Amino acid sequence: MSNDANARLPYRPCAGVMLVNRDGKVFVGQRIDTILEAWQMPQGGIDPGEDAYAAAVRELGEETGISPDKVELVAEASDDFFYDLPDDMVGKVWKGKWRGQRQRWFLFRFLGEDADVRIDTPHPEFRAWRWSDPDDLPTLIVPFKRDLYTAVLAAFRPQLGADQTG
Repeated sequence: MSNDANARLPYRPCAGVMLVNRDGKVFVGQRIDTILEAWQMPQGGIDPGEDAYAAAVRELGEETGISPDKVELVAEASDDFFYDLPDDMVGKVWKGKWRGQRQRWFLFRFLGEDADVRIDTPHPEFRAWRWSDPDDLPTLIVPFKRDLYTAVLAAFRPQLGADQTG
């Protein structure tokens, strides 16, 4: 598909979660469907009629097994973030319906223990997970999402410096 055709495609509405533990580290998972060493935060599509917050909580549960009672909302980004798929991926993912994603991001504090993280969900998306330093996020993600992760990190920077013990 040409760049002009790509530009006419809409963005897929999504929600993303930056989950921070008591030590100020951020949850990242390694996608099960790629051999790349890339790590990402939980995120996924917003279903028709679903609001972004509900989608964020649902996606967090679907991807990490973490139940809603184990998290606390700290902040919601004031703006949506966008990324475009590389040209060679448009038409191959999401049945060719989207050019990239429009994401609404939420910062959650993790109230549980590591044992509450269960990536062996009914439809697993991650093959491994770990807690990472927030500043490492842009270097962990696939290159085409690097600017998005830098922007998300900047949006939540004020809260990341706060006392994480609550």
